[in-house]
Amino acid sequence: MESVLESVKEQKMNKLNAKLGRRRAFSFFMVGLTILSMILALTPLFSILGYVLVKGIPALNVAFFTELPAPPGEAGGGMANGIVGTFTLIGLASLIGVPVGLMAGVFLSEYGRNRFGKLVSFLTDIMLGVPSIVVGIVVYALVVLWMGGFSAYAGGVALAFIMIPAVTRTTEEMLKLVPNHIREAGLALGIPKWRVIMLIILPTALRGIITGIMLAVARVSGETAPLLFTAFGNMYWNQSLNEPIASMPVLVFNYAISPYAEWQAQAWAGALTLILIVLVLNVSARLVTRKR
Repeated sequence: MESVLESVKEQKMNKLNAKLGRRRAFSFFMVGLTILSMILALTPLFSILGYVLVKGIPALNVAFFTELPAPPGEAGGGMANGIVGTFTLIGLASLIGVPVGLMAGVFLSEYGRNRFGKLVSFLTDIMLGVPSIVVGIVVYALVVLWMGGFSAYAGGVALAFIMIPAVTRTTEEMLKLVPNHIREAGLALGIPKWRVIMLIILPTALRGIITGIMLAVARVSGETAPLLFTAFGNMYWNQSLNEPIASMPVLVFNYAISPYAEWQAQAWAGALTLILIVLVLNVSARLVTRKR
């Protein structure tokens, strides 16, 4: 009788060990598959970064950051006006797009549980998928023709149209992550809802909102198509925001398709500079909003 019980117990242990072995094997397989997927996802990113670094670093020098573009076919020159113009356009777009996106995101998160809120959410999703060249054509028809020419203002409006839906969606999702009991605690103290949003909810979600804004800035920093229809470009320093303005994406585009080796090398340097600008903006935002 005892031998039978031991035999049954041994069979159960063997089955349990076999089951645990299959689970371990499946776990190792899934971990390996996850690591492989991560490598496959990061390979294009690091390949692009590496190639841009290899091509762009040799063309970087002091003149690139301090001088105007050289005439076609001549050596030297830089993209100083394009760097300043890019920061100007990003600043104009942020002045328009960030406040509008923030307010729209707050509305969708806190007051958007109605038909109008659903309509705004639907339009935001549509705007996220609109090609940037379509935005450029629309702004050309609405702003450029109305103002009578290309300008930095038109370029800022075009980039703002691209920023607004991204900031709106990010703000909405970050505010929805704030626990409801935080809202209820503020309201229970008799604080008006708008003050609860301004003083409690927004500061709680600030880090995520800043990250979303930086992602929107990173996206518009490299946009070329809408700027061709709005800001157009300028080979010299612009004296007013009401005239065409140079920008890094447009200069990179024009230099990349040119037949001159010097311009093509500077196009790689411009692409690397754009990446560095986005990196600096992201790191700066993280340092400002980090928890102390």
